[in-house]
Amino acid sequence: MLRLLLTVTLGLSAASLTAADLFPLDQVKAGLRGTGRTVFSGEQVEEFEVEILGVLNNIAPGESLILARLKGGPLAKTGVAAGMSGSPVYLDGKLAGAVAYSFPFSTEPIAGIRPIHEMIERLDDAPASPANRASRSVDPAWAVAESGGRFIPNPQAELWPAGPQAAPSDPQLLPIATPVALAGFSERTFEVFGKQLRRLGLRPAQGVGGRGASDEPPSPPKPGAMIGVALIQGDMELSAAGTVTLVENNRLYAFGHRFLSSGPTEMPLLGSSVIAMVPNLNNSFKIAASGGPLGVITQDRASGIFGELGRSAKLLPLEISLKSNGQQRRYKMELVKDRTLSPFLMQMAVFSAVDTTERQVGASSYRVSGRVDLGDGLPPLRLDNMYAGSNGVALQMATLTSIPLAYLLNLDFKDIAPRGIDLEIEVIDEEQRLDIDRGWASKTRARAGESIELAAALRDGAGHEIVKKTSFQIPPGTKPGVLEVTFSDGGSLNMLDWRIFASPARAENAAKLVRAMNRLRRNDRLYVRVWQSSQAFLLNTERLPSPPASVLALLSSPRAQGGGVTADWQSTIEEFELGGFDSVIQGSVSTRITVIE
Repeated sequence: MLRLLLTVTLGLSAASLTAADLFPLDQVKAGLRGTGRTVFSGEQVEEFEVEILGVLNNIAPGESLILARLKGGPLAKTGVAAGMSGSPVYLDGKLAGAVAYSFPFSTEPIAGIRPIHEMIERLDDAPASPANRASRSVDPAWAVAESGGRFIPNPQAELWPAGPQAAPSDPQLLPIATPVALAGFSERTFEVFGKQLRRLGLRPAQGVGGRGASDEPPSPPKPGAMIGVALIQGDMELSAAGTVTLVENNRLYAFGHRFLSSGPTEMPLLGSSVIAMVPNLNNSFKIAASGGPLGVITQDRASGIFGELGRSAKLLPLEISLKSNGQQRRYKMELVKDRTLSPFLMQMAVFSAVDTTERQVGASSYRVSGRVDLGDGLPPLRLDNMYAGSNGVALQMATLTSIPLAYLLNLDFKDIAPRGIDLEIEVIDEEQRLDIDRGWASKTRARAGESIELAAALRDGAGHEIVKKTSFQIPPGTKPGVLEVTFSDGGSLNMLDWRIFASPARAENAAKLVRAMNRLRRNDRLYVRVWQSSQAFLLNTERLPSPPASVLALLSSPRAQGGGVTADWQSTIEEFELGGFDSVIQGSVSTRITVIE
């Protein structure tokens, strides 16, 4: 319910705004005229004229919009501009709502106004506790993909899937796009991630934004003033801009529509100023510069955003150390702490750190060593791997490095609370890759207990051959039959563990799942797996190869199958990891050993 008393400060006035000063929606009629407040330049709040055209009821369940024509300032030239979201509208001196919607490509400044009572009621009644929610159930096809028999994180996966947007030509009222400024990012980052940002309802502007020139603390926000919402702060900055609708003591309402649909959240709230209004045929926009801290955004919902002044947000530190051509660069920043946002922002930052100095066309390789501190009682998530290719490797590296964190955070483990991410990235200006050419055993027939030499030949791009060997003793007591020997890259063998990650509920707790993820094979290793076709089992995140008959009967029971046990028909006898290649390994070959009596 709308509270009976709202105490706010309007501009420099000490007057209070009560329920009697809020314009009821049922009294909004076509032909009424009023005023709105927004910033067209700098930090000066200015008024514009508002003519009510009518009310659109039930545009969504329980939601209405006031349709109005705006006039004044640069609006005849720009129309309703991105950044005006939240601009308060007053009828008969009473607050009626916030400018929140517009028609793309409209030749007139026609706006949809969010009724003020919807903003207050829904934001005030929303749950206040943020961060331990799962944004969706995990789809293993999103986290991993089978490609050519290889089981790897999907480099084409979008770390933040978004719903479809209306086509620009559709005659439809849409939430006003939120302008976001990227500072410290490479130009190509803007190109690569611009589409994803736009799908989220954001209007990215590359090369503008960041902090304003003034070091003075921002003025207390008032209705019509610009504010910023920071997603990344530090050596790289990403912030969104909008307009304040209402301030009540230390409580602030803004935007009039969802920002990123984060629900309960914790994002830094900043002061902001307008550098310029840029006319555009589709949707004009404000270029804004962020100022100092004001507080924290705690709610992001369909009716707007809500914040508390004077608080500090808890953020996720990210440090990237980049080594290239004997030089080392360090980037330090803080990301919004969010189960969906954080991995996406990490992906952008990692890509930009590399793209700023490294080429993206031509052969290259990246060696990554990293860890994510997941909080007390949990092992760190390891992000060690190597990537190589002839084109676009930086984006692949940034995506695949971020996906393990995205996968973990989208599970319903409440004890996962990341505290920091540390990455070391080494750049190599050539494609360091070895293809597995062939593999063999020193004996194709042997008895149980005998030792056999296993060897594989790998070739580089110039055709040079490298041979790696290891010894294997056939376990005493092995029954006569065929043993399969597979020489493989890490991705192909990771396919064996797909059921662990396709059904994360198998993990009894977060710690076990993290350990299972840390056991995933790396791209710069050669793996030799000796196995046979016999019944084995997967118990939660652990494999049980060739169990004794008594255990076999127990594990095969229906009760065991319902308790996290799954049958498998490839029983691994032994697996070897051979390293020291300093290259990405690709391919898979097999041979056989016949065990005789």
